[in-house]
Amino acid sequence: MNYLTRHLSQLGASVVAILISFAAAADNATPFPGTHVIKTGHSYTAMVEKLPKAVAKNKMGVVARASATLGAKKIGVTIPGNMVVMVFHPKFAVRMLEASVASGIEAPLRFYITENSDGTTTLTYRDPSSVFAPYESKELDKMAKELDGIFASIAADASS
Repeated sequence: MNYLTRHLSQLGASVVAILISFAAAADNATPFPGTHVIKTGHSYTAMVEKLPKAVAKNKMGVVARASATLGAKKIGVTIPGNMVVMVFHPKFAVRMLEASVASGIEAPLRFYITENSDGTTTLTYRDPSSVFAPYESKELDKMAKELDGIFASIAADASS
């Protein structure tokens, strides 16, 4: 093995090791602070029904839903249940924008329902205070702390 071949082989091994470490890091379920991952005993269908009821019970609204599962089905591909449920309320939207127009990109806030291989679901969400923290606004922080309690209640109601 000549000098160039040996160094290319070592470089190749290094690149593979780096790619493997990136792949492992890509599956980090909680890459952001304030992320809650709740394993539930509910089926995907049950959780898709329970979450909006929990949202309404806590006086918030479902603004939109996005489902990779439904999108994949349209192209003939079957994947496990997967849905993002976007949640907010106009009274919080007004307060948010009064505190920071730039923070508007964060609303609506999201819950993420994923189907597990055993037929149960996982419910994931981020504390609103963590989502809004980078904007460094006292009024926004105050509002987000209120939302933290509401989102915790929604998650508890949906997952119980």
